Amino acid sequence: MSDVNPSGPVALTGSCLCGAVTYTAHGAAGAPAACHCMQCRKQSGHVWASSFVPDGHLEITGDVRWFQSSEKARRGFCPTCGSALFWDHEDDPFICFSTGSIDGPTGLTLRGHIHTGSKGDYYDINPNDPQRED
Repeated sequence: MSDVNPSGPVALTGSCLCGAVTYTAHGAAGAPAACHCMQCRKQSGHVWASSFVPDGHLEITGDVRWFQSSEKARRGFCPTCGSALFWDHEDDPFICFSTGSIDGPTGLTLRGHIHTGSKGDYYDINPNDPQRED
């Protein structure tokens, strides 16, 4: 995941639906991807789109609940309103945050779709968009 968007804002802020959890992503955020895997669809109710910053560049305020969704990855959400906010994989040097939770314009551009092999059958992806099955 080296697709960093250097033209994006230097810091992005975001929050959950109720405002109990807020965050600031410091530095250039990575170009977001839309994930179609079963876990992301179940967590978000559809497709999970997220951007990322290096570890240590995401400042989180508020109580975040973490769910260990696989052997090496965990997902962070607001325990009050249930907003899905973060994805963290222990082998990766970055942390992901939901692009849907960003406050205001992002300055980011979707770099493509991942895990399209397990996407839902109720929607289509534009065949011109970059895609990866796994």
